[in-house]
Amino acid sequence: MKKDILVNDYVFHLSLNEPVHRYEYNPILTAHDVNKVWTDPRLRVTTVHNAGITVYKDNILMLFRSHLRNGISVIGMAKSENGINNWIVSEQPALVPCNENDVFALGSDIKKLVENEAGGVEDPRITQINDTYYITYSAYHGYEKDRVRVSLATTKDFRKYIRFGPLLDVDMRNVVLFPEKINGKFVALMRPNDATADQTGGTFKQIRIAYAKEIKSNDWKIEPEPLMKQEGGPSAFGDKIGPGAPPIKTKHGWLNIFHGVRSTMDGNPYVLGVALHDLADPAKVKVSNIPVLFPSAADCRVQQDDYIHVPNVVFTCGAIRKEDGTILIYYGGNDTVMNLAFSHEDILNELFDEFPQDPLTGIPLYEL
Repeated sequence: MKKDILVNDYVFHLSLNEPVHRYEYNPILTAHDVNKVWTDPRLRVTTVHNAGITVYKDNILMLFRSHLRNGISVIGMAKSENGINNWIVSEQPALVPCNENDVFALGSDIKKLVENEAGGVEDPRITQINDTYYITYSAYHGYEKDRVRVSLATTKDFRKYIRFGPLLDVDMRNVVLFPEKINGKFVALMRPNDATADQTGGTFKQIRIAYAKEIKSNDWKIEPEPLMKQEGGPSAFGDKIGPGAPPIKTKHGWLNIFHGVRSTMDGNPYVLGVALHDLADPAKVKVSNIPVLFPSAADCRVQQDDYIHVPNVVFTCGAIRKEDGTILIYYGGNDTVMNLAFSHEDILNELFDEFPQDPLTGIPLYEL
């Protein structure tokens, strides 16, 4: 299958050999763009990456993660009329580690929640349900090394945010919400963290599905068996997987753009993969054995003296579907800059038929 796509006078070509097309003028947002607006030295940043994306008042709104120079991450906001260029950065961060003056849900243990994210807030995902925007983000504890909880904030106007604290009181870094109830329940994809310091293997190789009667209830029930799993072997996802962008509803099913890692002698390169969940029963899933995006030099175009955070990484926290089925994928390059890529639901759907893998082993189900 081949497809020619036009987005805002930008023409590109897709095929099974190139199912995702990098935007020619990447990066779309960098630390230099943010530092022109955030002039307070305390807010000077070294990165802009891993952004949640949504549509808000006819604009594409981005909540991006940035490292401050002291290593703590904060979440900034930018908007664009076309979601491609001319991004306008808001004058102040949208979310920073909370303090007692922030707005919390009724009954919250404010002291506990302040400690929960004093080490930084990062990797926001945005899911709109009715008139409320649900933001899941990783919150790092201020005093316990490597303790991370995926936490929840909600907003209706991207000015006032209500903090609800951790979705679950277990270590977790990747949680994405489906944008509607399915069979009367809210649904999420989650990737548990191992208790060990090793960041690959174990439960890092699993994605599980979870259900709740209410998103804000802190009462998610995670299915005990993985929905997707890697058993090892020579896979680009063989050592680590996790949900990336919130699932997108397409005519073929719920599109899940996830990240995968295969450890090498020179590090842990991150790639983007795709899975497709049944619209009526998201526990039924198909997975493409072929990644749609590998990291390259084109993903981190920076100035010679710029800081580069983590080499060989492409990572998404947000994507948007246009009415014609075009998919805009917003992804971080090397945890350093924000990039954009384009695809189409028909091309991605073809991958599941041509290059399927067993969702619970990662073994290819097609002949080479």
